[in-house]
Amino acid sequence: MQLIDTHVHLNFDSFQPDLALVRSRWQQAGVVRLVHSCVEPAEFASIQAIAHQFPELSFAVGLHPLDAQKWHSDWADQIHSLASSEPKVVAIGEMGLDFYKADNYATQCMVFEAQLAIASQLKLPVIIHCRDAAKQVKEILQKWQDSQAEPLRGVMHCWGGTPEETQWFLDLGFYISFSGTVTFKNAEAIHASAAMVQSDRLLIETDCPFLAPVPKRGEKRNEPAYVRYVAEQVAQLRGETVEAIAHQTTRNACELFGLVV
Repeated sequence: MQLIDTHVHLNFDSFQPDLALVRSRWQQAGVVRLVHSCVEPAEFASIQAIAHQFPELSFAVGLHPLDAQKWHSDWADQIHSLASSEPKVVAIGEMGLDFYKADNYATQCMVFEAQLAIASQLKLPVIIHCRDAAKQVKEILQKWQDSQAEPLRGVMHCWGGTPEETQWFLDLGFYISFSGTVTFKNAEAIHASAAMVQSDRLLIETDCPFLAPVPKRGEKRNEPAYVRYVAEQVAQLRGETVEAIAHQTTRNACELFGLVV
Protein backbone atom coordinates (compact mmCIF):
# COMPACT_ATOMS: atom_id res chain seq x y z
CA MET A 1 0.00 0.00 0.00
CA GLN A 2 1.39 3.39 -1.07
CA LEU A 3 0.62 6.67 0.70
CA ILE A 4 1.49 10.29 -0.05
CA ASP A 5 1.74 12.84 2.77
CA THR A 6 0.82 16.08 0.99
CA HIS A 7 1.81 18.52 3.75
CA VAL A 8 4.87 18.28 6.01
CA HIS A 9 7.29 20.65 7.77
CA LEU A 10 10.41 18.53 8.24
CA ASN A 11 12.80 21.47 8.46
CA PHE A 12 11.53 22.36 11.93
CA ASP A 13 14.00 21.98 14.79
CA SER A 14 12.12 19.06 16.36
CA PHE A 15 13.15 16.84 13.44
CA GLN A 16 16.84 17.68 13.34
CA PRO A 17 18.12 15.09 15.86
CA ASP A 18 16.58 12.03 14.18
CA LEU A 19 15.40 12.88 10.66
CA ALA A 20 16.99 9.73 9.21
CA LEU A 21 15.00 7.58 11.64
CA VAL A 22 11.84 9.54 10.86
CA ARG A 23 12.43 8.78 7.19
CA SER A 24 12.94 5.09 7.91
CA ARG A 25 9.57 5.01 9.70
CA TRP A 26 7.72 6.72 6.86
CA GLN A 27 9.24 4.30 4.39
CA GLN A 28 8.14 1.35 6.55
CA ALA A 29 4.62 2.86 6.71
CA GLY A 30 4.40 2.95 2.90
CA VAL A 31 4.80 6.70 2.42
CA VAL A 32 6.34 6.95 -1.05
CA ARG A 33 6.11 10.70 -1.71
CA LEU A 34 5.87 13.83 0.45
CA VAL A 35 5.19 17.49 -0.26
CA HIS A 36 7.02 19.88 2.04
CA SER A 37 5.20 23.14 2.63
CA CYS A 38 6.81 26.51 3.32
CA VAL A 39 6.10 29.17 5.94
CA GLU A 40 8.40 31.95 4.67
CA PRO A 41 11.24 32.53 2.20
CA ALA A 42 13.83 32.33 5.00
CA GLU A 43 13.13 28.57 4.91
CA PHE A 44 13.95 28.12 1.23
CA ALA A 45 17.51 26.89 1.74
CA SER A 46 16.69 24.41 4.51
CA ILE A 47 13.69 22.95 2.65
CA GLN A 48 15.65 22.70 -0.58
CA ALA A 49 18.45 20.87 1.21
CA ILE A 50 16.05 18.28 2.63
CA ALA A 51 14.41 17.85 -0.78
CA HIS A 52 17.79 17.12 -2.34
CA GLN A 53 18.66 14.75 0.50
CA PHE A 54 15.48 12.69 0.05
CA PRO A 55 14.44 11.92 -3.55
CA GLU A 56 10.83 11.25 -2.52
CA LEU A 57 10.38 14.79 -1.21
CA SER A 58 9.03 17.66 -3.33
CA PHE A 59 8.24 21.10 -1.95
CA ALA A 60 6.31 24.35 -2.17
CA VAL A 61 7.49 27.93 -1.75
CA GLY A 62 5.44 30.76 -0.28
CA LEU A 63 4.47 32.85 2.74
CA HIS A 64 2.05 31.74 5.47
CA PRO A 65 -0.76 34.22 6.24
CA LEU A 66 0.31 34.56 9.87
CA ASP A 67 3.63 35.91 8.55
CA ALA A 68 1.99 38.29 6.07
CA GLN A 69 3.30 41.33 7.93
CA LYS A 70 6.83 40.28 6.94
CA TRP A 71 6.08 40.60 3.21
CA HIS A 72 8.30 42.94 1.22
CA SER A 73 8.46 43.65 -2.47
CA ASP A 74 11.36 41.41 -3.46
CA TRP A 75 9.81 38.29 -1.90
CA ALA A 76 7.52 37.87 -4.90
CA ASP A 77 10.65 37.76 -7.06
CA GLN A 78 12.32 35.25 -4.73
CA ILE A 79 9.29 32.94 -4.75
CA HIS A 80 8.94 33.21 -8.53
CA SER A 81 12.65 32.66 -9.09
CA LEU A 82 12.97 29.48 -7.03
CA ALA A 83 9.66 28.07 -8.23
CA SER A 84 10.64 28.55 -11.86
CA SER A 85 14.20 27.25 -11.53
CA GLU A 86 13.95 24.32 -9.08
CA PRO A 87 12.35 21.15 -10.53
CA LYS A 88 11.43 19.92 -7.05
CA VAL A 89 9.04 22.85 -6.50
CA VAL A 90 5.54 21.56 -7.24
CA ALA A 91 3.33 24.26 -5.69
CA ILE A 92 3.13 27.78 -4.28
CA GLY A 93 2.29 28.00 -0.58
CA GLU A 94 1.29 27.66 1.98
CA MET A 95 -0.71 30.84 1.55
CA GLY A 96 -4.18 32.02 2.46
CA LEU A 97 -5.99 33.77 5.29
CA ASP A 98 -6.05 33.16 9.05
CA PHE A 99 -8.31 35.36 11.17
CA TYR A 100 -8.18 33.05 14.19
CA LYS A 101 -4.85 34.42 15.38
CA ALA A 102 -4.57 37.70 13.44
CA ASP A 103 -6.85 40.46 12.16
CA ASN A 104 -4.59 42.21 9.61
CA TYR A 105 -7.19 41.56 6.93
CA ALA A 106 -5.91 43.94 4.25
CA THR A 107 -2.29 42.77 4.53
CA GLN A 108 -3.19 39.09 4.44
CA CYS A 109 -5.42 39.57 1.39
CA MET A 110 -2.73 41.50 -0.46
CA VAL A 111 -0.09 38.83 0.20
CA PHE A 112 -2.54 36.06 -0.69
CA GLU A 113 -3.36 37.62 -4.04
CA ALA A 114 0.31 38.33 -4.80
CA GLN A 115 1.06 34.63 -4.43
CA LEU A 116 -1.99 33.57 -6.43
CA ALA A 117 -0.59 35.72 -9.23
CA ILE A 118 2.75 33.87 -9.11
CA ALA A 119 1.00 30.50 -9.19
CA SER A 120 -1.11 31.63 -12.12
CA GLN A 121 1.94 32.84 -14.05
CA LEU A 122 3.83 29.60 -13.45
CA LYS A 123 0.77 27.33 -13.81
CA LEU A 124 1.50 25.75 -10.44
CA PRO A 125 -1.11 24.57 -7.91
CA VAL A 126 -1.58 26.44 -4.63
CA ILE A 127 -1.58 25.14 -1.05
CA ILE A 128 -4.13 27.13 0.92
CA HIS A 129 -4.28 27.67 4.67
CA CYS A 130 -7.75 28.83 5.74
CA ARG A 131 -8.77 29.34 9.35
CA ASP A 132 -11.83 31.33 10.39
CA ALA A 133 -11.75 32.85 6.91
CA ALA A 134 -13.66 30.52 4.58
CA LYS A 135 -16.00 33.21 3.24
CA GLN A 136 -13.16 35.61 2.46
CA VAL A 137 -10.97 32.89 0.89
CA LYS A 138 -13.90 31.77 -1.23
CA GLU A 139 -14.52 35.32 -2.47
CA ILE A 140 -10.88 35.84 -3.44
CA LEU A 141 -10.59 32.47 -5.18
CA GLN A 142 -13.90 33.00 -6.98
CA LYS A 143 -12.63 36.33 -8.30
CA TRP A 144 -9.45 34.67 -9.55
CA GLN A 145 -11.28 31.76 -11.12
CA ASP A 146 -13.63 34.14 -12.92
CA SER A 147 -10.78 36.26 -14.28
CA GLN A 148 -8.40 33.55 -15.49
CA ALA A 149 -8.42 31.83 -18.85
CA GLU A 150 -6.96 28.78 -17.11
CA PRO A 151 -8.45 28.10 -13.65
CA LEU A 152 -6.26 27.96 -10.56
CA ARG A 153 -5.74 24.51 -9.12
CA GLY A 154 -4.91 23.71 -5.55
CA VAL A 155 -5.76 22.20 -2.19
CA MET A 156 -7.45 23.40 0.97
CA HIS A 157 -4.94 21.91 3.38
CA CYS A 158 -5.62 20.62 6.91
CA TRP A 159 -9.27 21.26 6.21
CA GLY A 160 -11.49 22.07 9.19
CA GLY A 161 -14.54 23.68 7.62
CA THR A 162 -18.21 22.75 7.54
CA PRO A 163 -19.71 20.62 4.77
CA GLU A 164 -21.25 23.77 3.27
CA GLU A 165 -17.83 25.46 3.15
CA THR A 166 -16.29 22.27 1.80
CA GLN A 167 -18.73 22.36 -1.10
CA TRP A 168 -17.76 25.98 -1.86
CA PHE A 169 -14.19 24.92 -2.56
CA LEU A 170 -15.14 21.74 -4.39
CA ASP A 171 -17.28 23.89 -6.67
CA LEU A 172 -14.22 26.08 -7.30
CA GLY A 173 -12.30 23.00 -8.45
CA PHE A 174 -10.12 22.56 -5.37
CA TYR A 175 -8.95 19.41 -3.63
CA ILE A 176 -9.66 18.95 0.09
CA SER A 177 -6.93 17.53 2.34
CA PHE A 178 -7.56 16.03 5.76
CA SER A 179 -5.00 15.88 8.56
CA GLY A 180 -4.90 14.31 12.01
CA THR A 181 -7.83 16.48 13.06
CA VAL A 182 -10.13 14.08 11.19
CA THR A 183 -9.30 11.47 13.87
CA PHE A 184 -10.39 13.70 16.75
CA LYS A 185 -13.53 12.43 18.49
CA ASN A 186 -15.50 15.68 18.55
CA ALA A 187 -14.54 16.96 15.07
CA GLU A 188 -18.05 16.38 13.72
CA ALA A 189 -17.91 18.96 10.92
CA ILE A 190 -14.60 17.55 9.68
CA HIS A 191 -16.00 14.02 9.81
CA ALA A 192 -18.99 15.10 7.72
CA SER A 193 -16.74 16.85 5.21
CA ALA A 194 -14.46 13.82 4.87
CA ALA A 195 -17.49 11.65 4.11
CA MET A 196 -18.85 13.95 1.39
CA VAL A 197 -15.79 14.88 -0.71
CA GLN A 198 -15.82 13.12 -4.05
CA SER A 199 -13.06 10.57 -4.35
CA ASP A 200 -11.12 12.35 -7.08
CA ARG A 201 -10.67 15.46 -4.91
CA LEU A 202 -9.56 13.80 -1.68
CA LEU A 203 -6.08 14.15 -0.17
CA ILE A 204 -4.45 13.23 3.15
CA GLU A 205 -1.62 14.82 5.12
CA THR A 206 -0.04 15.05 8.55
CA ASP A 207 0.90 18.76 8.73
CA CYS A 208 3.71 17.43 10.91
CA PRO A 209 5.09 18.25 13.42
CA PHE A 210 1.61 19.51 14.38
CA LEU A 211 -1.71 17.75 15.03
CA ALA A 212 -0.67 14.17 15.73
CA PRO A 213 -3.61 11.88 14.98
CA VAL A 214 -5.30 9.43 17.31
CA PRO A 215 -3.79 7.09 18.56
CA LYS A 216 -0.62 9.23 18.64
CA ARG A 217 -2.34 12.42 19.77
CA GLY A 218 -0.53 12.53 23.10
CA GLU A 219 2.86 12.71 21.41
CA LYS A 220 4.53 16.11 21.14
CA ARG A 221 5.61 15.56 17.54
CA ASN A 222 3.63 14.31 14.58
CA GLU A 223 5.52 12.65 11.71
CA PRO A 224 4.82 11.43 8.14
CA ALA A 225 4.46 7.75 9.10
CA TYR A 226 1.29 8.72 10.98
CA VAL A 227 -0.52 9.66 7.75
CA ARG A 228 -1.67 6.05 7.74
CA TYR A 229 -3.91 6.81 10.73
CA VAL A 230 -5.50 9.64 8.75
CA ALA A 231 -6.12 7.26 5.85
CA GLU A 232 -7.66 4.69 8.19
CA GLN A 233 -10.05 7.22 9.74
CA VAL A 234 -11.08 8.65 6.37
CA ALA A 235 -11.72 5.11 5.15
CA GLN A 236 -13.91 4.37 8.17
CA LEU A 237 -15.91 7.58 7.72
CA ARG A 238 -16.50 6.81 4.05
CA GLY A 239 -17.20 3.11 4.45
CA GLU A 240 -14.24 2.17 2.27
CA THR A 241 -11.10 0.11 2.75
CA VAL A 242 -7.89 1.83 3.74
CA GLU A 243 -6.30 0.33 0.63
CA ALA A 244 -8.89 2.09 -1.55
CA ILE A 245 -8.29 5.42 0.21
CA ALA A 246 -4.52 5.01 -0.12
CA HIS A 247 -4.82 4.24 -3.83
CA GLN A 248 -7.19 7.15 -4.56
CA THR A 249 -5.38 9.79 -2.51
CA THR A 250 -2.03 8.76 -3.98
CA ARG A 251 -3.48 9.06 -7.46
CA ASN A 252 -5.00 12.47 -6.61
CA ALA A 253 -1.73 13.80 -5.18
CA CYS A 254 0.14 12.71 -8.31
CA GLU A 255 -2.47 14.44 -10.45
CA LEU A 256 -2.43 17.72 -8.53
CA PHE A 257 1.30 18.04 -7.90
CA GLY A 258 2.67 16.24 -10.96
CA LEU A 259 4.28 13.51 -8.86
CA VAL A 260 5.36 10.07 -10.07
CA VAL A 261 5.35 6.95 -7.90
